[in-house]
Amino acid sequence: MDTVLLSHPLYKDGMEVLKGKVNVNITNEGDSDIILPQLQQADGFILRIGKIDRKAIEACPNLKVIARPGVGVDSVDIDAATENGIPVVVAPRANSRSVAEHALALMLSISKNLLESDTETRKGNFSIREKYATTELAGLTVGVVGFGNIAQFFAGYCAALGMQVLVFDPYVSEEVISGAGYRNAADLEELFQNSDVISLHVPSTPTTKNMINAVSLGMMKPNALLVNTARGDLIDEAALYDALSTNRIKAAGLDVLHAEPMPSGHPLFSLPNLLVSPHLAAQTPQATAKAVVMAAEGTLAILRGERWKNVFNPSVYDHPKWQGT
Repeated sequence: MDTVLLSHPLYKDGMEVLKGKVNVNITNEGDSDIILPQLQQADGFILRIGKIDRKAIEACPNLKVIARPGVGVDSVDIDAATENGIPVVVAPRANSRSVAEHALALMLSISKNLLESDTETRKGNFSIREKYATTELAGLTVGVVGFGNIAQFFAGYCAALGMQVLVFDPYVSEEVISGAGYRNAADLEELFQNSDVISLHVPSTPTTKNMINAVSLGMMKPNALLVNTARGDLIDEAALYDALSTNRIKAAGLDVLHAEPMPSGHPLFSLPNLLVSPHLAAQTPQATAKAVVMAAEGTLAILRGERWKNVFNPSVYDHPKWQGT
């Protein structure tokens, strides 16, 4: 029977899919440098939190599949996996609605100054209402960076609130964006300068890392709201701290940071105009169940020698290991 290593336990639906079909080992640790001995004994690896790099992949000749119960693969060396004939299973669209709803919740919360209002009201400061720190969103422009599944749901929610939607995605044609009823931004500079709310929906890549930095923050409106439910390294956190602490922009709502788990003493946490959640946008029971089932079923299919369709690196099937299947 094949052995599948889990960095951390899956939500119950995923564990049920694996039950009795493979030997399951759980490490509660996802750093491939630390769990290399266990990885070398595994046929499959389901990675929730952590990373697997080239060194580990090349040191694990028995490894046949890597799975992510989500769509982010910045924690996996895709090139190394592909070169070694290892499909990287993902769970597309499983959490799109949940993440889009969370982005909407962050936007609504910071636009209505709910964090400070709750804190001050609990202290007996009813006069916090006289601060007039809330914002009506109808008629404002939301800049949506990226136009994948999550972004499309989020844009639809914003449009339903009466907001104008401005989209930048160099990989999506203007016709597709305008066909959805939204405006297309020629570049990020146009989006930053013309948006009242900016929401990030792109993967972490060399070109997107620190896309929010001192320069881009300087382009934004003084009352701009920033939302990030994508990846923490899209934002230069030192630059964001400066922008929020000096009121260069009004507020930010973040579900992701560079370091996760997030350290309690993070400088951003001292700011009253920051709302943060612990990378839980996709952690609804509904989305989690779909994602873990897709990851588990894909893992089992690959181990059976089947060409599972939901892989991030479909070119892997050109590898000699997959010829004749």
